[in-house]
Amino acid sequence: MAQSLTGNIENMIGWTKVPLGQAGPLLVNNKNYDLSLATTEGALVASVNRGCKATRLSGGIKVLVENVGATRGPVFRVKGIDEGKKLINWVKDNFKLVQKAAEATSQHLKLVDFTSTMAGKNAWLRFRFNTGEAMGMNMVTIATQKIVELIEDKLKIKCLALSGNFCVDKKANWLNFIEGRGKKVWAEAMIKRIIVKDVLKTTPEKIIEVVKSKQWLGSIMSGSMGANGHFANIAAALFLATGQDMAHVVEASLGVTIAELQSGSASRRATCSHLPGEARGCARRSAWPAPDLYFSVYLPDLMVGMVGGGTRFPSQQQVLKMLGNPSAIELAGIIGGSVLAGELSLTAALASGDLAKAHQKLGRPKPTRSDLLGNKSPIRSDLNGARYD
Repeated sequence: MAQSLTGNIENMIGWTKVPLGQAGPLLVNNKNYDLSLATTEGALVASVNRGCKATRLSGGIKVLVENVGATRGPVFRVKGIDEGKKLINWVKDNFKLVQKAAEATSQHLKLVDFTSTMAGKNAWLRFRFNTGEAMGMNMVTIATQKIVELIEDKLKIKCLALSGNFCVDKKANWLNFIEGRGKKVWAEAMIKRIIVKDVLKTTPEKIIEVVKSKQWLGSIMSGSMGANGHFANIAAALFLATGQDMAHVVEASLGVTIAELQSGSASRRATCSHLPGEARGCARRSAWPAPDLYFSVYLPDLMVGMVGGGTRFPSQQQVLKMLGNPSAIELAGIIGGSVLAGELSLTAALASGDLAKAHQKLGRPKPTRSDLLGNKSPIRSDLNGARYD
């Protein structure tokens, strides 16, 4: 078993098990997906499930995904700004040569472009790669090493660190927020007012008020990077279930939630068109439907893949199979849609005042029979002898 995990772990001593719950179906781009969420947080699966229901009953979620690519940003030590500019210009002028060196390391990798910056005697180059179906950080690290060796050979300029925190990998940062990394995902849904009332137990106006005060203003007042409620919650549960690199959840936590009123349809406006002017106006005012809810999320930095890493483990393979073995682009869209569903449900729970009730009901362990019979220990055993706090 240890041999089969070469490339994933060293000095292996065992496995850590996390419960897997199902939510959905999630309707994204007219296709249904059964979600598997790995989490220990009570109420999370139920909340995502409710968001799936609300969006599904309203026609589903529309998702758009852009493949930005994986990045690696080495830092070089230069004599000053003149040599820094010389380095940057050389890479620009010899980009085909740099591409050749990088792409020789893998048939699945393409060097797309690079950006740069300087500060004092330091110069950073941020290389962007298309890594196909892989998340690709191992791939781009090896490719960037070859680029560094080429630069050091041609220019005699020393690379201080293969990763100079200009990638930016596994840290919350504004560069990735603005430029994007991995996959950019936009997701939106039009939630009917009656669905907001019956399923989410609140109103569009109250949801919008929470988004403005919590996700937007609260994030500004606290200095949060992004403006959302809990993107990381859903991303972490799906990353673990599908075998993604869990450290990239910090990047997936970046993003923005948007909520607006959605006016009535043109067909409803046309229903009074046959009436004379004043009567038509009165009929419109009396029959005009109250606005629905437009809800959207934007994730600029989703590092996911369908091959490599933990995607080859049996449990993760099964989860991916249940999703229909999607492409990396499609998987990013599924995660984006799931984030929308979870964000919608959380915001609704806050708007209705039900968040604490949900966690009281679903987020606290229930006493077992042995507890009720007088077992004083706060730790109980399951049938296999494993112990749970």
